[in-house]
Amino acid sequence: MKIILVHNYYMSKGGEDRTFALEADLLRRNGHAVLEYTDTNLRVKNLSGINAAIQTIWSEYSKRRLLKLLKQFKPDIAHFHNTFLLISPSAYYACMETGVPVVQTLHNYRLFCPSAIFFRDGNLCEDCIGKTFPWPGIWHACFYNSRNKTAVVAAMLTVHRFLKTWNNQVNAYIAPTDFFRRKLIKCGLPEDRIFIKPNFIYPDPGINNEAGCYALFVGRISSEKGVRTIIEAWRRINSIPLRIVGEGPLSAKFKQYVNRMNIKNLEFLDSKSKEEVLLLMKMAKFLIIPSEWYECLPTVIVEAFSCGVPVITSRLGAMAEIVEDKKTGLLFAPGDSEDLADKVQWAWNHPEEMKSMGKEARKEYEAKYTAEKNYQILMDIYQKAEDFV
Repeated sequence: MKIILVHNYYMSKGGEDRTFALEADLLRRNGHAVLEYTDTNLRVKNLSGINAAIQTIWSEYSKRRLLKLLKQFKPDIAHFHNTFLLISPSAYYACMETGVPVVQTLHNYRLFCPSAIFFRDGNLCEDCIGKTFPWPGIWHACFYNSRNKTAVVAAMLTVHRFLKTWNNQVNAYIAPTDFFRRKLIKCGLPEDRIFIKPNFIYPDPGINNEAGCYALFVGRISSEKGVRTIIEAWRRINSIPLRIVGEGPLSAKFKQYVNRMNIKNLEFLDSKSKEEVLLLMKMAKFLIIPSEWYECLPTVIVEAFSCGVPVITSRLGAMAEIVEDKKTGLLFAPGDSEDLADKVQWAWNHPEEMKSMGKEARKEYEAKYTAEKNYQILMDIYQKAEDFV
């Protein structure tokens, strides 16, 4: 099979980029011819504000470039990961003109929320769902704290809702979890074209049978990730070592707060490579994911499961779907630092129970999140996309 993979990189690297690279490698290892068409938002720096806005809504430049590649390569499937900002939804129309079925993996809620995460001012927010023109997002300046920039995103969404792009130009959508799929259906995407395929980890990192010696957080240091909740929990249980891996807009603020409050046994490690993260994970007693937004499927959970590490996470959205309470980890009330502290203390004091949960987590990885399982699901979705043409 010949497949063209389409992806627009953001300003900084993230989980979407890793998934894109992993799937490209997966397809090539299974004998498929793969061509990548990519762009990067770093290019925005070279564009005027008006030009960047126009390209966000409809990039004729991207459409022409992709159309040329499609005619040359003649793929069986075009698999999109991200079109925002500069590739734009115009790229779908290039596929329509050449009769190439389109598969779109959704990694966030951008089609229905200007900020893409249904989270605002420290709380879940679905104010733009059901609105043809997402004016609440503009009012609250949800994209980069700017009403002007949010208006551009809102205009892109409105234009393509009017054109019925999301319904008519995409043959199949991929959602990583059932929770995410249900949310997309609620937002208006066609139910019969949304298929579940989780993220996967390759190569298999294997497990470390030694007892873990610290709690671990891996992720972006930002409001929606619940980092404040984990720090407040450590004010109550600072006898347990915690390592926080990652960077983000609140890194400096939280580091200052930890020093000012003299919170012990909490260490910030900044960003690490994937290999370094997996080594840290193998030596952790458990992973903590205190997110307060509707995570689609945190890859870090799959990484923890692959290492045989149980997960303590918020009882919210897909996280409560992926982590089974008292089987592969523990659930706590989102945003509740006291409940998190209680769960962490219990986990630390019950090593045998947590070891058993780690074994179950590893079984879950082997059953759902290996490259082999993922490939089978992906091929089935490609077939369904071809059937919708």
